[in-house]
Amino acid sequence: MEALVKTSYSTELVVLSYAISVIGAFIALYSAGRLRPNMKNKRAYFFNVTSAGVALGGIGVWSMHFIAMLAMRMDVGLGYSMWETLISLVAAIAISAFAFHIVALNPRSVTRLFSAGAMPGWGAVLVHYRGMYGMRFGGYFQWDFLRVGISVVIALAAATVALWLAFNTKSLGSRLSAAFVMAIAVCAMHYTGMSAAEFVCTTENRLAIPAGSDIVSVLDLPMMVITLALGMSIALLLDLAFVSMQDSAEERLRQKDFVTSRMH
Repeated sequence: MEALVKTSYSTELVVLSYAISVIGAFIALYSAGRLRPNMKNKRAYFFNVTSAGVALGGIGVWSMHFIAMLAMRMDVGLGYSMWETLISLVAAIAISAFAFHIVALNPRSVTRLFSAGAMPGWGAVLVHYRGMYGMRFGGYFQWDFLRVGISVVIALAAATVALWLAFNTKSLGSRLSAAFVMAIAVCAMHYTGMSAAEFVCTTENRLAIPAGSDIVSVLDLPMMVITLALGMSIALLLDLAFVSMQDSAEERLRQKDFVTSRMH
């Protein structure tokens, strides 16, 4: 017996998903703003590229996606494939980091901007639809492919704008404003994609939660996702604060040496 599954959303978790996306976007903008094509300190360059990738792909997109999935309420038992969930996380980070690297080599190149913009855009699409494919429940999806297409267009446009903002915002206020705009675009892609899917239940015991060694119960997923999201956010913020303090100390030392040399 087939029946459409009714869905609703938790307002609190929808707001949390947006807030997480803002945090990820802001850290990504801050890290990317430190990238220079001719940086002599390769370790610092690698750190900033990785930070930007983790922030945008891991926090801004992946964590936002799964928190938004948790915001959805359905009257069926639900689980998630652990491996597909983790693969989507690694892919989102790697694709985003590589895109930042491509643009950082020549930030003024429009060709690089548009070609690299497609990477995190498709990465967001991969996270979203791979994540949905990793859902385990007693039924199947029915897709509205027009809305799927619209969600892909939103993802590609949002990713391109995100890369442009990353290398063209300088002040703290402009980066924060840009982070809010980027998060709106990421959430728009996600919820448009969600509206493209209808869940059809085919089992009599609708509330049975799928079991398996590689399946994460919907009851356990919140702790896993929120822990990863907060862990990545705190680690990146602390590292960025440390790097900023180091830069300030080096700048003060250069100024001191300059003054000393002028006195002699």
